[in-house]
Amino acid sequence: MPLRSLFNLSFRYKIPLWGSVLIVTTAVITSTALFLHSYDDVKRDMLRNATSQGQILAKTLVPVLLQDHVWQAYEIINAPLHGATRENAIQADTLLVLDAQRQVYVSTRPRRLPMLADFARRSGEYALVAASIAKMGDETSVISPVASDYLYVATPIMDEQTRLGTLIQIYSKKILWPRFIASAGQLSWVVLLVLAVLLPINWYWGQRTAMPLLRLTERMEQLGHGLPDELPAKIYDYEDELGRLFQAYNRTLQQLREKALIEGEIIHSERLVAIGRLAAGIAHEINNPLLGMLTSINTLRHHGAPDARTSKTLTLLERGLTQITETVAALLVEAKVNSRDFAPQDIDDVQTLIAPQANKRRVTVVWTAGLSEPVPLPSTLVRQVMINLILNAVQASEEGGGVEAAVALSGAVLLFEVVNGGRSLSDSQTEHLFEPFTNAGENGRGLGLWVCYQIVKQLGGAIAVDSTMAAGAGRTRFEVTLPFAAR
Repeated sequence: MPLRSLFNLSFRYKIPLWGSVLIVTTAVITSTALFLHSYDDVKRDMLRNATSQGQILAKTLVPVLLQDHVWQAYEIINAPLHGATRENAIQADTLLVLDAQRQVYVSTRPRRLPMLADFARRSGEYALVAASIAKMGDETSVISPVASDYLYVATPIMDEQTRLGTLIQIYSKKILWPRFIASAGQLSWVVLLVLAVLLPINWYWGQRTAMPLLRLTERMEQLGHGLPDELPAKIYDYEDELGRLFQAYNRTLQQLREKALIEGEIIHSERLVAIGRLAAGIAHEINNPLLGMLTSINTLRHHGAPDARTSKTLTLLERGLTQITETVAALLVEAKVNSRDFAPQDIDDVQTLIAPQANKRRVTVVWTAGLSEPVPLPSTLVRQVMINLILNAVQASEEGGGVEAAVALSGAVLLFEVVNGGRSLSDSQTEHLFEPFTNAGENGRGLGLWVCYQIVKQLGGAIAVDSTMAAGAGRTRFEVTLPFAAR
């Protein structure tokens, strides 16, 4: 279970941690191998020096043994011990010469190995060494008894083909450790330096790789609750697999946003179409009884000779039914009407018609008209859209404020834009802005924008609204595009 918990760690910890474990493990294995190799190198150096020294001493001892000069032999084998220094610390612990019968001829430790002593009987370890000497040939031999603390380097003393004796150099294995420790210490510093360089680099690159994955995971977890923000390119701006994953995520997020926008527009359009169908159906059903009631009131007024009270009542009924008729008529917007083309003089007419309402509220309407010739669009309906939008802008503006209106052509499209100040629209108001009876900023029945939307859609155009708040002031912009190439 603890091992599984280790695998469940975040990549921001797991990648650097596993990298560190790998680096440390590699360093330990490599260091161990180098330490063992260093120990073997020290041992080989000692044996090589011992072999060389033994061969030199053996040649020097040949005439001494032939003349049986014991004291001179002692001085020869004792000379290397007097030459030992701290820099040349690997020296033999004991040197001795055995005669042909393997008795001690001379040694550097006469109390432990006196002259003419039987070497094999001095100890069991010496007996094993003596047995090995008996079997050796004319070459230097290294003898290492099992579980012994000493190494024995035996060099035969030869006079041509006659073996006069054997020179034995006894080395303590402990003398290898000082040089090994010095070599191992230098190696340890190198290993520590490598770790000091590699571990921070490993943690940096581990974090550099894991942090983008962490950010990507956080964004992916937010997908169930809405569309998250895009990942900045500076988090990981490389072109490897991880960089391509970031690019794929941003592309997918952009596609999801476009899809959500399209779905919202479709839902909004379907809702407006459904409301329009319902309103049109209700309007058609209401029209016939309304016309019948208005006809009956007119007949009663002219042929019934009503008194004053009845006439007043009939007038109230007629006004109410007329208002209902106008409201129903507003719901029955039809673009299939015979009308002349929209021309520049229509813009002048619109300015004249909205001037009284603008003057009443002391709102300045600034026009930008870029139309110089008629365009094949029904002037009656286009004028109605312009008047409704400008009057709405005038009503929404503060008294003494301003409204901007612009008409222009872009290829085969008529562009109309109205911008006003005042309060900005909320998201919920914008969502239901073109639905009837919402009364979103209108003083009437909330049908002005509904009528505009129906006319624009039936003409094959589009209407969009953008409302923002900046520096404590609102700004609402309506943009209408009406194509006329197919007309």
